[in-house]
Amino acid sequence: MDRQLGFLSAVNVAVIVAGATLVGGSFVELYNFQSMASQVPELGFLALGVMLAMISGNGGIDLSGIALANLAGVAAYFLLRDVISADDAPLAFTWSFVGVALAIGLVGGMLNGFLIAQLGLTPIITTLGTQLLFTGLAVVLTNGSALSLGYVEPLDDFGNATILSVPQCFALFLAVAFGIGIVLRYTPFGHRLLLLGNNAKAARYAGIAEKRILFVTYTLCGLLASVAGIVIAARTSSVKWDYGTSYVLIAILIAVMAGVRPEGGYGRVICVVLSATSLQMLSSLFNFMNISNFFRDLAWGVLLLVFVATSGIDVRAWFRAARN
Repeated sequence: MDRQLGFLSAVNVAVIVAGATLVGGSFVELYNFQSMASQVPELGFLALGVMLAMISGNGGIDLSGIALANLAGVAAYFLLRDVISADDAPLAFTWSFVGVALAIGLVGGMLNGFLIAQLGLTPIITTLGTQLLFTGLAVVLTNGSALSLGYVEPLDDFGNATILSVPQCFALFLAVAFGIGIVLRYTPFGHRLLLLGNNAKAARYAGIAEKRILFVTYTLCGLLASVAGIVIAARTSSVKWDYGTSYVLIAILIAVMAGVRPEGGYGRVICVVLSATSLQMLSSLFNFMNISNFFRDLAWGVLLLVFVATSGIDVRAWFRAARN
């Protein structure tokens, strides 16, 4: 078993045991697990986008994810509210909302991809700039206020209902994660992306179209962000320009905890899934213990620094050197 996979599996088990010990049986009830699972996709989709950007190398990162997610939800509602009645045609409204949100995510991802791949701009600066752009557009559309969607049954069911005791949005997250895992492991695009991140010079000599790979990668990041926006709208029955202000930090933390190399070339989807579930369970444990949200953000920041600082350390080699 991969060491990171084993480590994250152990972390998940440890958090469950700690929750059962410190909180009691309420932490391990089915309802609480369903509640935690329904909260994972918001961050999980963003973390998958961060993973893909990191794998691409060249300092790859996507800081615009949550801003694009919020814009996708805001723009979809803003464009549809006077065209399709959510009360009279809830199913048509839901599918139209999903379609428009995905289109916004596609355009936003393509913008990032064009700036990074075609113009050669630095990913961290580019996505920081588009983060501000997407946030600004959402503020303009909402005048800085949250917009209530009301009760739209199909959309609400997607965000909160279950299938075979599994939240629908969590089932979608697992399905998308599985698909991305297949793409990375078994398709030419996945192999080229990993090679590009691992050794860009070798990839160029091998004839890999670097610009095309980067463009497609950041476009996928945009689509994943828009799916996160749909999940947020479905779970909260509202859209808001500043939802999830700390999500950029947490999505990066999830990817780094999962063993995704910040320098590029490596990342496992199953580790990202386990990393997301462990952080969500830990966050829920903090809630049960009435620990402040401010402390939680502090804890996430410390964890990120620790994992980044130790990501390049070979612990076994260190112990061997210490014994000698």
